[in-house]
Amino acid sequence: MRWSPNPIALIALLALSCLACGPSGAVTLEQAMADPDWIGPPVERPYWSVDGSAVYYQLKREGSGIRDLRRVTLADGADALVEPQAMAAADGPEPVFDATRSWAAFVRNGDVFLRRTDGGRLIQVTRTNAREAAPQFSADGRQLQFRVDDDWYSYDIATGVTAQAAVLKTGKDPAQKKPDDLGELQLRLFSTLRKVKDDRDARREHAERFQAEDPTRAPLPVFLGEEAEIVTTALAPDARWLLVATRAKGYDAGRVAKMQTWVTESGYEEGEDERVRVGRNAPAPQTLWLVDLGARSVRKLGYADLPGIGDDPLAAVREENAKAKTDAAGNGETDANAKSGGNEKNGKGKDGKSEKDAPAERALEVSGLAWSRDGRHAAVQLRSIDNKDRWIASVDLGGGRLVAEHRLTDPAWINWNFNEFGWTDDSRQLWYLSEESGYSQLYVKAPGARPKALTEGRFEVSSPRLSPDGRYFYVRANVEAPYAYDVYRVATGGGTLERISRYGGLDDFTLSADGRQLAVLHSSTYVPQQLAVLPADGSGTPRELTDTRKPDYRALSFASMRIVGVPSSKSGRPIWSKLYVPADFDPSRRYPAVLFVHGAGYLQNTHQGYPNYFREQLFHNLLVERGYVVLDMDYRASEGYGRDWRTAIYRQMGTPELEDLIDGVNWLVAEQAVDPQRVGLYGGSYGGFMTLMAMFRAPEVFHAGAALRPVTDWTSYNHGYTSNILNTPQVDAIAYKRSSPIEFAEGLRGPLLIAHGMIDDNVLFQDSVRLYQRLIELRKDDFELAGYPMERHGFVHADAWYDEYKRILKLFEANLRR
Repeated sequence: MRWSPNPIALIALLALSCLACGPSGAVTLEQAMADPDWIGPPVERPYWSVDGSAVYYQLKREGSGIRDLRRVTLADGADALVEPQAMAAADGPEPVFDATRSWAAFVRNGDVFLRRTDGGRLIQVTRTNAREAAPQFSADGRQLQFRVDDDWYSYDIATGVTAQAAVLKTGKDPAQKKPDDLGELQLRLFSTLRKVKDDRDARREHAERFQAEDPTRAPLPVFLGEEAEIVTTALAPDARWLLVATRAKGYDAGRVAKMQTWVTESGYEEGEDERVRVGRNAPAPQTLWLVDLGARSVRKLGYADLPGIGDDPLAAVREENAKAKTDAAGNGETDANAKSGGNEKNGKGKDGKSEKDAPAERALEVSGLAWSRDGRHAAVQLRSIDNKDRWIASVDLGGGRLVAEHRLTDPAWINWNFNEFGWTDDSRQLWYLSEESGYSQLYVKAPGARPKALTEGRFEVSSPRLSPDGRYFYVRANVEAPYAYDVYRVATGGGTLERISRYGGLDDFTLSADGRQLAVLHSSTYVPQQLAVLPADGSGTPRELTDTRKPDYRALSFASMRIVGVPSSKSGRPIWSKLYVPADFDPSRRYPAVLFVHGAGYLQNTHQGYPNYFREQLFHNLLVERGYVVLDMDYRASEGYGRDWRTAIYRQMGTPELEDLIDGVNWLVAEQAVDPQRVGLYGGSYGGFMTLMAMFRAPEVFHAGAALRPVTDWTSYNHGYTSNILNTPQVDAIAYKRSSPIEFAEGLRGPLLIAHGMIDDNVLFQDSVRLYQRLIELRKDDFELAGYPMERHGFVHADAWYDEYKRILKLFEANLRR
């Protein structure tokens, strides 16, 4: 029988087969979703040679995940691969210097190295299978100190001898062991036992005396007790003191479930540990200790003197939730707390108290330890586990107590970023970043004195680095515009903030050892991170050292992108966004539109640098070629716009952001000739969450959506991120109910694609499966779940990328191009 094609079916088949095609000369879908090796790798992790004659950097190897180390010699511009046999002479990243800057030390491949800064020979201090870390010079510059696990070592530069500087042990000091009642009876009754014990004690005391007073011997251990588990330590440069943070041994962090993996090398399904859900026990409180290494004594540094330590910042939240629970019970409704997963059992700690109860003194974590260069001063940074406070305190070494120097408090949550602090090189002042003005700014203060702001304004300052001569702080900041980043500097004594670079897309920087040059990573909309050097005083022209783009990528013509300020109906501030329109844009026409919603929540995607979402940007090029208008918004919660923009979502994730997305649509309709009946959106992770909120809560605005690896119920996400913004389910069930898309699934009207990696260990695949079941039970139409068996949160395989975006394109073409 001869086959006769059905014309209508044939047309549909041809249309489907061309979804991957682009117009002539445009990026194709297959190209956009391919392994990015075809683009060319970005430059990664640059650092200076100790003598400042060269810059090292890492570059991903084509067809492999391996990063090669490369070295650019500035004298002749030669860019060479550092082969294994050349590693013996190579410098390492993040060097530290002695006070005279005669010596530099660094860790490379887990071992410690030492080099003269005048280009002298390289000394390998260690060669072990351990992972050495935290190199620093002693106060007198004669020794190099470093940490191995919880122990500290000191390398004498003159003699080449390595000795233990501090030995910590968890457990009870054998010398302090006392006999119990039965033991005392035995010693009283039997003189031979007494003689054996006295002889043993005498030998131990003799050995300890010689070990303590003989400079050629290792120090005696210091015991922290049987219940402690060491978290981190910091040795004073004079080796007299040690700061130690501990947590309780065996602390129950909460249930960890198993995640199933289906496509495996063994051919059998396998399981791996997931993470703990939010509220299933808070992080373990940490205790801070001051160890006198000379006296082998340990003091607990109490927190009682920290201002606000006894406050209950969640009192109003507890009251609101208690009232809601009472009202719900009176109306015969189900307790919202039970829905949110916050039951009494899961919300109780070891002391039996519920998380609903106000704490007597809030639990803290130690988030930073810093000694001054001379070893005479120490500072610690502490954060409350309820996320509302951050303290910086100096340590009264003689009195064994903390002295509060700065408190940053926020009724929402303390930022994850902008928490750097330390001492100036003269050991006289503390420096730190703080959002207390509403934006991250740089401050200095002498212990006990009032702080001084070195920077002020409606911009963000990050990555402060002191110049070698101690005269300047260099910072990365977006002074010119929220989306434009460059290097600036300000004198340590105060003054004008001086612009050093003029890229707008400055991603990172590092100072040479002599402080005269900067090595910078910079990028632009379609150019991944490249390496350049420029004078540290801002004079002269930058010298470009790399262009790693491949010829095929450089030859492409890309869609133009404009940064626009979309008017906000709620915040009174522009919503900075990226706009892509067709090259032949005609305002008399009506265009379909797609909104891209970036992930992470707290992430900035509207900027002048190369985006994290480079594949998505190429996809936007493809959409523009097909006649779409694309808008990529930095909605409220995004990074780069100050504290108020960040915390607008506190206890109401999904509401301010949705208002901003709707403002974006209204602006597109009014200003960019967009058809309001042909608007879709998509995004991954937080962007997937927001896609669901838009499709469920504003179906009259958004007519098709693709939610990729979305959070569907915040009670299933992790503790560190979620508890900052929504508190915990046990304390704030209201916030979880108003913020979880699964609660609003009834509102779905338009077509929805859900795509999720099945071994995602960040947003668990279970999130999408639960929502899928909810939509089934609601008897919704036109929704789809695409699972990817070999993908985690960030897809890594080109086949999966291609399949996912083929489905997204098909969704938009079928529903927005009509």
